[in-house]
Formats: sequence, C-alpha cells, structure tokens
Amino acid sequence: MSDVTIGIIMNGVTGRMGTRQHLIRSIKAIREQGGVIAKNGQTIKIEAVLVGRNEKKLQALADEHGIEKISTNLDECLEDPFYTIYFDSQTTDRRANDIKKAIAAGKHIYCEKPTATSLEGAIELCEIANKAGVKHGVVQDKLWLPGLLKLKYLIDTGFFGKIHSVKGDFGYWVFTGHEQECQRPSWNYRKEDGGGMAVDMLCHWRYVIDNLFGNVEKVSCHVATHIDERIDENGNKYKCTADDAAYATFLTDQGITCQFNSSWCTRVRRDDLLTIQVDGDKGSAVAGLRNCVIQGDSFTPKPIWNPDIDNPIDFYDSWQEMPDNKVYDNAFKIQWELFLKHVAFDEEYSWGLEDGVKGIQLAVKGLESSAKGQFVELEKLV
Repeated sequence: MSDVTIGIIMNGVTGRMGTRQHLIRSIKAIREQGGVIAKNGQTIKIEAVLVGRNEKKLQALADEHGIEKISTNLDECLEDPFYTIYFDSQTTDRRANDIKKAIAAGKHIYCEKPTATSLEGAIELCEIANKAGVKHGVVQDKLWLPGLLKLKYLIDTGFFGKIHSVKGDFGYWVFTGHEQECQRPSWNYRKEDGGGMAVDMLCHWRYVIDNLFGNVEKVSCHVATHIDERIDENGNKYKCTADDAAYATFLTDQGITCQFNSSWCTRVRRDDLLTIQVDGDKGSAVAGLRNCVIQGDSFTPKPIWNPDIDNPIDFYDSWQEMPDNKVYDNAFKIQWELFLKHVAFDEEYSWGLEDGVKGIQLAVKGLESSAKGQFVELEKLV
C-alpha cells in the first residue's frame, strides 16, 4: 500500500499558539513520527508551507523546525493544487476573508476559533463551505486534554450518578506591561482587533459543555474590563477596549447548571490554570488540564459549620487521584490526526464549521446577556 501525501497551507503560525501547538507539537510531531496511519493501513504524510506577512519571521521558523517552504503570497499558494488543506490561526479579524478565498479555491478548511468576528460571518462560512463540498474542521482542543478525557470516562461509566452542576475556573494574572512584560499579545485586549475574553473563551466552553454535559440552552453572563491600560509589544501604552473577564452561567438540556469564570486578572490558587468540578449525587470530580481527582459517596466527609474553631477536616485528604492508565498525546495533535484521516479517507469527524457557529453564538449571546442583565436563550442555528 502506497503512502498518501497531503499538502497544508499554514497561515498565521508565527503567533504563540500557532507556533507551539499547531506547528511544533502537531505538524512537526506528525512528520517526525512518520505520518498518520489510517484505518485501512495506509500512512498519511504531510508537507507544509508557512504563510504570513513577515518573511523574516517565517524563514526563521521554517529553518528551526525543518519546514522547506514559506510564502508571503497566500493567493499564489491557494492556486497550487498540491496543497489541499488550508489552516488558519491568524488573529480573528483576518480569518473569515482568507477562509472564503480558500473555499473558493477548493481547499479543505481547518481553523482556529472563533471562526469569525460575528455570528452572521460564522454562519456564512459554514454555508459556503457546505455548498462548495469541502471538508472542514474547527479546533476543539480541550476535548482531548487528559483531564477532560478522564472526566468523560467517569461520565460514561456512571461514576457521578445524576450530574447536577459543573463549576469551571479558568485564568491567571496577565501582567500589564507596566512592571513586568505582558505574556499575551496586545490585540487580545482591543475589541476592534477581535480581542475579548467572552469571544475567546465562551467558544471553548460551548464545545466542552455540549460534548460532556448537554447542549447549552440558556446563558447568563457578566463581562468586565478590569484593567483599562496596558503596554504593547513595542513599549507603547494603549487603552484596553475589550473585556478581560467573563463570569457566566449556562443551563443545558440535561438540566445541568454550569458556571464558568474566565479571567486574565486573577492570581491562581487552585490545582491548575483550568479546573472543572463536576458534582453528582453519587460522586464528584475535579479535573485540571492533565490530572483528575475523585470523591465518591463513601469517601465524602461530613463537615459541620462552626466558625469558632479551626476546621478539623483536611478536605484534600479524602480525594483520590485517577491513574494514568494510558499515554495521553497532545490534544491539538490528536485532532489534527483525526482531520487528516477525514480528508484523506473520509474517516468519521464531528467538529466542523457548525461548531464554529455554535461557539460564536454563545459568545454573542453572552455579551447580549451582559448588556441586558438577564438570561438569554440560544436558538438552534445549524
């Protein structure tokens, strides 16, 4: 059986996420392991061209990671029939137009989220991609984090009994640049450049909740801009116009209440940058990015409220850590492999541009809820 080689146009990988997760830990890792083996036994190999606006940055990135081709001319790359997949991890405001070009050129689409800056834009991308008959996928990386895979195992095996609530806590302190250099790009804090916590993270919480706890039906959200001035990459002060925190409650069609706090203005005192606690009538679990601890009914302590004495219970003692019974690969890489097998041999794949629509819908409805100060319902769109 002969190997299959797929060409990928990678647009926008000079950014932090594009470089670390998509180029180094996904594409480069797949190439170094010899490709991806499909169900039919054939091996899918990949060749990439790095596309962007800064030729110097592209060349340095290509030289460091063994990529043969770079280009600052996207149109020229789209005309090349060798490249059958277009990948986009640019800033959100640039994404939709270039995806449209790629669809018009007959390329299969794989992209970061949000897929567009508006709900109408996300719906349009989905519709034209389906009409063109190209295959498409949207990054849903957190579904393959070891911690969330362990949660999924607990759900599937009935550990929780009836789940009633979920509490998610995400975020960390992002320095403003005044005392210490900011560790996130400045566009994240400018609404006009596609920034904002709600637009960024509610897209994530949509697919996490939909896939684990039921479809989101209603949202109540409050967004805030806690820090109004930061220092950009060039040392210049700028006004923060986007929200840097979002406090949201989601109600699902399974009767589960999910609360997720997301903030770039909080200092971490929890097990990880993201923790998700799931509570059911038979047990509870708290998952981080990689680890997961559980507490079943028979191991649950019986506290009594008494603020006049030090609490005699160490509440950490009665939790058990789930073992790593298998090797967990990089979450981004896992989804890349699934999409490559989908494109090459039509293997099953469930996370298309429709999920991009759902993600931006929740962000839009969250912002609407914040403006109105009330719960907002989500209608079915795709």
